[in-house]
Amino acid sequence: MKRRIRILVIEDEEAIRTGLVDVLIFHGYEAESAVTGPDGLKHALSGRFDLVLLDVMLPGMDGYEICDRIRAVDRRLAIIMLTAKSSDEEIVAGLKLGADDYVPKPFSIQQLVLRIEAVLRRTQAGEQQARTLQLGTLEIDTENFTGRNGSDEIAFTKREIEILSYLAENADRPVSREELLTKVWGYARDLGIETRTIDIHVAKLRQKIETDNKNPKWLITVRGAGYRLVLEH
Repeated sequence: MKRRIRILVIEDEEAIRTGLVDVLIFHGYEAESAVTGPDGLKHALSGRFDLVLLDVMLPGMDGYEICDRIRAVDRRLAIIMLTAKSSDEEIVAGLKLGADDYVPKPFSIQQLVLRIEAVLRRTQAGEQQARTLQLGTLEIDTENFTGRNGSDEIAFTKREIEILSYLAENADRPVSREELLTKVWGYARDLGIETRTIDIHVAKLRQKIETDNKNPKWLITVRGAGYRLVLEH
């Protein structure tokens, strides 16, 4: 029997919170809730949930910080942000931090359920695809940290796979060294960590995935912007 999707509602307004939980259960989901930002973050990082409905204005910690902290350690948990604020700047801010969707209040239940279904379809499909990464003749098993290129087997570290996976998820654009430190290493933005560690990891990765690591065609440097993983040639 397939287990039911588990959704966490982080919302401090009692009427909205209890209403959302009831609606989610009615539609066949398992649902739990949290009232404060810190409590919501703790639940979200427990590994028990498939999706988080995250209010922006919360006591103790706002939704933007919660989203940022979740993404520092979990790139696959689906996040839909809920807010009464709907300016383009606020929506873009949430999406840049890694939210999968953004639903402004007030919203219809039908609209919200459809958005939940759409996000779950995308994230679950992405999770299946992410297990194998194909770079030309090199096939990388991201679950087991191994690769195969013809008869040659290649071992990867967990960190190397995390870098490749993050770059693959964002293959449409270059990713800066600072973003990799924040999203893959989980460092806070204001720590001023030396980005040289990224260059060292990239150099090691190129030795494993490139035919000519001095002239890379898969893991390329975008001058002034960072690194980009090219998935098609």
